[in-house]
Amino acid sequence: MQVLVVFESMFGNTEIVARAIGKGLAASCEVDVVNVDDAPAQWDGLGLLVVGGPTHAHGMTRPGTRTSARQEVEGGVRSATGVREWLGALPTASRRVPFAVFDTRLRRARWLTGSAATGARKLLQKRRGVPLLPPESFFVDVGKNATILSDGEQERAEAWGIRLAARLLETAAG
Repeated sequence: MQVLVVFESMFGNTEIVARAIGKGLAASCEVDVVNVDDAPAQWDGLGLLVVGGPTHAHGMTRPGTRTSARQEVEGGVRSATGVREWLGALPTASRRVPFAVFDTRLRRARWLTGSAATGARKLLQKRRGVPLLPPESFFVDVGKNATILSDGEQERAEAWGIRLAARLLETAAG
Protein backbone atom coordinates (compact mmCIF):
# COMPACT_ATOMS: atom_id res chain seq x y z
CA MET A 1 0.00 0.00 0.00
CA GLN A 2 1.55 3.31 -1.11
CA VAL A 3 1.72 6.07 1.51
CA LEU A 4 2.78 9.64 0.78
CA VAL A 5 3.80 12.08 3.51
CA VAL A 6 3.85 15.70 2.29
CA PHE A 7 5.31 18.42 4.49
CA GLU A 8 5.80 22.17 4.43
CA SER A 9 8.61 23.36 6.68
CA MET A 10 10.00 26.79 7.40
CA PHE A 11 12.59 26.20 10.13
CA GLY A 12 13.00 22.41 9.76
CA ASN A 13 10.79 21.29 12.64
CA THR A 14 7.87 20.10 10.51
CA GLU A 15 10.29 18.22 8.27
CA ILE A 16 11.74 16.40 11.29
CA VAL A 17 8.21 15.46 12.38
CA ALA A 18 7.25 14.32 8.85
CA ARG A 19 10.32 12.10 8.56
CA ALA A 20 9.65 10.59 12.00
CA ILE A 21 6.04 9.86 10.99
CA GLY A 22 7.36 8.28 7.79
CA LYS A 23 9.73 6.12 9.83
CA GLY A 24 6.83 4.91 11.97
CA LEU A 25 4.72 4.14 8.90
CA ALA A 26 7.60 2.37 7.11
CA ALA A 27 7.41 -0.61 9.45
CA SER A 28 4.14 -1.60 7.74
CA CYS A 29 3.86 0.38 4.49
CA GLU A 30 5.82 1.64 1.51
CA VAL A 31 6.35 5.34 2.31
CA ASP A 32 7.64 8.40 0.48
CA VAL A 33 8.25 11.60 2.44
CA VAL A 34 8.40 14.71 0.23
CA ASN A 35 8.62 18.46 0.59
CA VAL A 36 5.44 20.14 -0.66
CA ASP A 37 7.61 21.80 -3.34
CA ASP A 38 8.15 18.32 -4.84
CA ALA A 39 4.70 16.84 -4.13
CA PRO A 40 2.74 15.28 -7.00
CA ALA A 41 -0.35 16.97 -8.41
CA GLN A 42 -2.48 13.80 -8.01
CA TRP A 43 -3.39 11.60 -5.05
CA ASP A 44 -5.76 9.06 -6.60
CA GLY A 45 -3.50 5.99 -6.44
CA LEU A 46 -2.50 6.40 -2.81
CA GLY A 47 -3.42 4.12 0.05
CA LEU A 48 -2.87 7.01 2.49
CA LEU A 49 -1.96 10.68 2.21
CA VAL A 50 -0.39 12.35 5.26
CA VAL A 51 -0.06 16.15 5.13
CA GLY A 52 1.58 18.49 7.61
CA GLY A 53 2.71 22.06 7.97
CA PRO A 54 3.56 24.73 10.48
CA THR A 55 0.86 26.80 12.13
CA HIS A 56 1.23 30.50 11.33
CA ALA A 57 -1.31 33.15 12.35
CA HIS A 58 -3.85 30.54 13.57
CA GLY A 59 -3.80 28.32 10.50
CA MET A 60 -1.92 27.14 7.44
CA THR A 61 0.78 29.46 6.15
CA ARG A 62 -0.01 32.15 3.60
CA PRO A 63 2.38 33.97 1.25
CA GLY A 64 2.70 36.82 3.76
CA THR A 65 3.51 34.57 6.72
CA ARG A 66 6.05 32.66 4.63
CA THR A 67 7.70 35.96 3.64
CA SER A 68 7.92 36.84 7.32
CA ALA A 69 9.46 33.45 8.11
CA ARG A 70 12.04 33.87 5.32
CA GLN A 71 13.23 37.09 6.96
CA GLU A 72 13.86 35.20 10.22
CA VAL A 73 15.96 32.41 8.70
CA GLU A 74 19.50 32.72 7.42
CA GLY A 75 19.90 30.67 4.27
CA GLY A 76 16.18 30.53 3.50
CA VAL A 77 13.26 28.35 4.46
CA ARG A 78 12.82 24.69 3.56
CA SER A 79 9.55 25.04 1.58
CA ALA A 80 8.72 27.76 -0.95
CA THR A 81 5.19 26.48 -1.62
CA GLY A 82 2.53 26.29 1.04
CA VAL A 83 0.41 23.26 1.91
CA ARG A 84 -2.63 25.56 1.56
CA GLU A 85 -1.81 26.27 -2.10
CA TRP A 86 -0.89 22.67 -2.88
CA LEU A 87 -4.12 21.34 -1.37
CA GLY A 88 -6.09 24.08 -3.14
CA ALA A 89 -4.74 22.87 -6.49
CA LEU A 90 -5.22 19.16 -5.70
CA PRO A 91 -8.06 17.70 -7.76
CA THR A 92 -10.98 15.89 -6.20
CA ALA A 93 -10.10 12.21 -5.92
CA SER A 94 -12.00 9.72 -8.10
CA ARG A 95 -12.44 7.51 -5.02
CA ARG A 96 -12.38 8.12 -1.28
CA VAL A 97 -8.75 8.32 -0.13
CA PRO A 98 -7.72 7.91 3.52
CA PHE A 99 -5.70 10.79 4.92
CA ALA A 100 -4.17 12.12 8.12
CA VAL A 101 -3.05 15.65 8.93
CA PHE A 102 -0.63 17.12 11.43
CA ASP A 103 0.92 20.44 12.26
CA THR A 104 3.61 22.01 14.37
CA ARG A 105 2.63 24.78 16.75
CA LEU A 106 3.41 26.34 20.09
CA ARG A 107 2.37 24.36 23.16
CA ARG A 108 -0.59 26.53 24.10
CA ALA A 109 -4.34 26.04 24.02
CA ARG A 110 -5.45 25.40 20.43
CA TRP A 111 -7.85 28.35 20.58
CA LEU A 112 -4.84 30.60 21.23
CA THR A 113 -2.52 29.21 18.55
CA GLY A 114 -4.86 27.85 15.93
CA SER A 115 -4.01 24.74 13.94
CA ALA A 116 -2.78 24.28 10.39
CA ALA A 117 -3.98 20.66 10.51
CA THR A 118 -7.62 21.65 11.02
CA GLY A 119 -7.67 23.69 7.80
CA ALA A 120 -5.86 20.97 5.88
CA ARG A 121 -8.44 18.42 7.05
CA LYS A 122 -11.29 20.59 5.72
CA LEU A 123 -9.65 20.97 2.31
CA LEU A 124 -9.00 17.22 2.00
CA GLN A 125 -12.54 16.29 3.04
CA LYS A 126 -13.87 18.57 0.27
CA ARG A 127 -11.80 16.50 -2.20
CA ARG A 128 -13.22 13.10 -1.13
CA GLY A 129 -10.64 12.40 1.52
CA VAL A 130 -11.55 10.30 4.55
CA PRO A 131 -9.77 11.16 7.82
CA LEU A 132 -8.08 8.12 9.36
CA LEU A 133 -7.31 9.77 12.72
CA PRO A 134 -8.07 13.20 14.21
CA PRO A 135 -5.59 16.00 13.39
CA GLU A 136 -2.43 15.84 15.48
CA SER A 137 -0.26 18.71 16.71
CA PHE A 138 3.44 18.44 17.52
CA PHE A 139 4.91 21.17 19.66
CA VAL A 140 7.74 23.64 19.20
CA ASP A 141 9.42 25.99 21.64
CA VAL A 142 10.65 29.48 20.86
CA GLY A 143 14.31 29.61 21.77
CA LYS A 144 16.62 32.60 21.93
CA ASN A 145 17.60 32.43 18.26
CA ALA A 146 15.31 29.79 16.79
CA THR A 147 12.10 27.83 17.01
CA ILE A 148 12.96 24.26 18.01
CA LEU A 149 11.02 21.03 18.28
CA SER A 150 10.03 20.33 21.89
CA ASP A 151 11.68 17.43 23.71
CA GLY A 152 10.04 14.09 22.96
CA GLU A 153 8.08 15.28 19.93
CA GLN A 154 10.18 13.44 17.36
CA GLU A 155 9.59 10.18 19.22
CA ARG A 156 5.90 11.00 19.60
CA ALA A 157 5.71 11.61 15.83
CA GLU A 158 7.24 8.21 15.10
CA ALA A 159 4.75 6.58 17.48
CA TRP A 160 1.91 8.43 15.71
CA GLY A 161 3.20 7.03 12.40
CA ILE A 162 3.05 3.51 13.86
CA ARG A 163 -0.51 4.19 15.05
CA LEU A 164 -1.47 5.49 11.60
CA ALA A 165 -0.12 2.35 9.94
CA ALA A 166 -2.04 0.12 12.36
CA ARG A 167 -5.25 2.08 11.74
CA LEU A 168 -4.73 1.94 7.97
CA LEU A 169 -4.21 -1.83 8.01
CA GLU A 170 -7.20 -2.26 10.31
CA THR A 171 -9.50 -0.31 7.95
CA ALA A 172 -8.10 -2.08 4.87
CA ALA A 173 -8.88 -5.45 6.46
CA GLY A 174 -12.48 -4.36 6.87
